[in-house]
Amino acid sequence: MWKLSESILGDNEEQQDNLFGDQEGLCSLSPLQRVYGFAACLLAGLICMFLSMIVFIKPIKFALLFTFGNMLAIGSTAFLIGPMQQLSMMMDPVRIYATSIYVGCVVLALICALLIHSKILTLLAIICEICALIWYSLSYIPFARRMVSNVTIRLFDTEI
Repeated sequence: MWKLSESILGDNEEQQDNLFGDQEGLCSLSPLQRVYGFAACLLAGLICMFLSMIVFIKPIKFALLFTFGNMLAIGSTAFLIGPMQQLSMMMDPVRIYATSIYVGCVVLALICALLIHSKILTLLAIICEICALIWYSLSYIPFARRMVSNVTIRLFDTEI
């Protein structure tokens, strides 16, 4: 297991970053602890998303569990690369629009579920959140968004 974490995270003792980038001594984790944190956070997110399917009948509870699971799953990669690197990758010019739309849909879903208490608006916000999550995830795969755009052009005679 240690060799796996060395190959994923590197084993350079001089440049072993902590979770907060250059701020030393606040919360440094070993490579193995980072892998465990990633796995635990991702597993918790997947469990929340699975549990949200059980309460699908109640859209407000569904929205809360699903959104919290999404945030845990996306936040899990911060254990591997650190939160500052995660934020810089999210703010990369290639995916800044996808990130902002995804974060906006997450906020919108939570507002509809917690403040407005509208089941229809919550379901619409969750549908938008799922679409934004898919588009955001495709930004990490080379040429994936272009391929999806070409498929939608051919199938529906429209472009995303």
